[in-house]
Amino acid sequence: MWLVADADTRIYMLGTMHALPRGTDWDDGAVGRAIASADELIMELSPRELAAAAAMFQTLAPRAAPLPIEARLSGVALARYRALEASGGSFGGEELDDWAIMILIGQRAARAADLTPAAGVEKGLTEIFAAANKPIRGLESAQSQLMLFENLDASTQRALLSRATTGADEAVGKIGALTAAWSSGDVDGLEQMINADVDTVPAARKAIITDRNRRWAAWVKRRMAQPGTVLMAVGTGHLVGADGVPAMLAAEGMTVTRVQ
Repeated sequence: MWLVADADTRIYMLGTMHALPRGTDWDDGAVGRAIASADELIMELSPRELAAAAAMFQTLAPRAAPLPIEARLSGVALARYRALEASGGSFGGEELDDWAIMILIGQRAARAADLTPAAGVEKGLTEIFAAANKPIRGLESAQSQLMLFENLDASTQRALLSRATTGADEAVGKIGALTAAWSSGDVDGLEQMINADVDTVPAARKAIITDRNRRWAAWVKRRMAQPGTVLMAVGTGHLVGADGVPAMLAAEGMTVTRVQ
C-alpha cells in the first residue's frame, strides 16, 4: 500500500488480490488503519458494475461464428487445452473469442489453487464500507473493462490464449507463489512474476496494464484537488514496477510513500 498526500487530501493506494484462500488475513496494521480513516472506497469496478460483469461477459465473449480449437492451437498448447477440458469440463471454446477462453482458464486455475472471490480484498472492503455507510465507487465499467480484451487484435488474443494453455500445468503453482509474495509484501517478487507473465505479449501489457495505469494516475492527480481521505484499491499488478501507478505519480513530481 502506498500513500499520496497533501495538506488536506490523503489517497491510499492498496494493491489487491481479487481472489484469495478463505481465512486470509489482509486487513490489519496500516491497511486496517487506512480502511478506518477513509471517507470513501474506489475500486476498479463499483459493486453495481462488478455484479454486472458476468452478464457482460456472456454478451461479449461469443464469436460471430464458431471456430474449432484445433484451428487456433496446436502441439503442446492444444494438448494441454484438451487435458484441462478432460479434467474439469468443457470451456465451450469453439463458440468463444480467444480472450474469453483465456479468462475461463485463469478462473479454473484460481479455483484449483483454492482461491475464491468471496475471500478477495474487494469483497471484504465492500462489506466494510457498506456497513459503515461510506461511498463506494469504481474507476471503470464492466463493459469498458472487458472491452479491453475484446478490442485486442486477433494475433494478441491468440498469443494470450496460447500462453494460458501452454502454461496450464504450472498455473496453480504460479498463483500460489504470487499470493505468497503479495501476502508477505514482496514488491520485487511481485514485479518479477507479473512482468514475466505480461511482458511476453507487449500489446496486451499496454492495453491492460500501462494505459489503464496512466488513466488511474491522472484520476489520482485530479482527486488531490478535493479534501478528504480515499482508499483506492486496485489489482496489485497495477501498483508495482516502473509503469505502476505509484511510479507514474512519482515521475510527475508527487511524493509517494509506501506505508505497508
